Amino acid sequence: MKKYFLFLVALSLHLFVIAQNKKDAAMHAYVTKLLAKMTLEEKLGQLNLPAASDFVTGQASSTDIANKVTKGQVGGVFNIRSVAKIKELQELAVNKTRLKIPLLFGMDVIHGYQTIFPIPLGMSSTWDMQLVERAARIAANEASADGIQWTFSPMVDLTRDSRWGRISEGNGEDVFLSAAIAKAMVHGYQGDDLSKPNTIMACVKHYALYGAAEGGRDYNTTDMSRVRMYNEYFPPYKAAVDAGVGSVMVSFNEIDGIPASGNKWLVDDVLRKQWNFNGFVVSDYTGIPEMIAHGFGDYETVNVKSLQAGVDMDMVGEGFLTTLKKSLKAGRVTQAQIDKACERILEAKYKLGLFEDPYRYCNEQRAATEVFNTANRKEARDIAAQSFVLLKNNNILPIASTKKVALVGPLANAKENMTGTWSVAADNSKSITL
Repeated sequence: MKKYFLFLVALSLHLFVIAQNKKDAAMHAYVTKLLAKMTLEEKLGQLNLPAASDFVTGQASSTDIANKVTKGQVGGVFNIRSVAKIKELQELAVNKTRLKIPLLFGMDVIHGYQTIFPIPLGMSSTWDMQLVERAARIAANEASADGIQWTFSPMVDLTRDSRWGRISEGNGEDVFLSAAIAKAMVHGYQGDDLSKPNTIMACVKHYALYGAAEGGRDYNTTDMSRVRMYNEYFPPYKAAVDAGVGSVMVSFNEIDGIPASGNKWLVDDVLRKQWNFNGFVVSDYTGIPEMIAHGFGDYETVNVKSLQAGVDMDMVGEGFLTTLKKSLKAGRVTQAQIDKACERILEAKYKLGLFEDPYRYCNEQRAATEVFNTANRKEARDIAAQSFVLLKNNNILPIASTKKVALVGPLANAKENMTGTWSVAADNSKSITL
């Protein structure tokens, strides 16, 4: 009986591998054919990720971002939400560009979309990976219902310096816990099939060592041994990669004196060759031009070094879009490097099912019924209760239910503070105060 069971398991695994290989072959064939049709300008456009300023529904075509979309200068957009607005921009990409390549829409969905869960540091206090995965699953369901396809999460930067200002976004100081949470959140966001309309692509960040900035000063340099890197700081990022995360965001800090956004050892050698990551890499917000301040070169040079390092998509900097053509002519980058970066972006869109249906995430009915509904709010409240840490102290703590508690100060009734850090889509007016 045991041998028969093992045989069935082996057979199922074999069939799964065959099916996956067929899917990968189909994707590769599709993307290769599309790449062959693209001009250099269209390829560079796919590497560009601008932030969209908000606009009134029905007026998308008059915005600056729309002008860039119709010129084929945009691969993805972030910081815009709602089915109506996303559908307007997607229609421009599909109907007004030569090759009709759909846009990728991303947002910081960090600890919930409109239904807000505890901040990541609070979620880590549950030590319950089923709850962590469930929260990410609900967040993905809501975000995808409102048009979002990609989240800049999980943030798994390990930190052991309480002066660092972004501790609340991560999972604390324990490497084992942070790695477990990375895996759970990737599974929660991406599910078992990214082409399903209720899943979104995850993006682990900030790669790497961002929480170890010297003196706790954000964006500062880091300097540590390989032993500490691999044993304490790298495992959470690697856990996300092993879980199949679709994208990785590089950090602002330097590693061995080289900014992460242009660090070939970090991106190409470790992430791609050692860990076999096959998704795409995106910079953080203006992370590439900020390398100039690190003394890494002028505007054209930092973009050259970032592409050479293995970064595929430029968030907000727009240097890939505006300088790489000149760098290609000068022999500073190769056509193969540009093609590879573009290929990875197109593959992400293929995996999300956007070539099959660009409006897969634009279902008004889902948005009306699945975002911030009663069931989700109840689960958020239940999960929040599991994150509470009760202190014990000489029969004073925890406070007995028979005693009264006074809440003093402005935060006692401040709705805008209840949703916590990075609650981009939250409606603070619906918060329940202490």
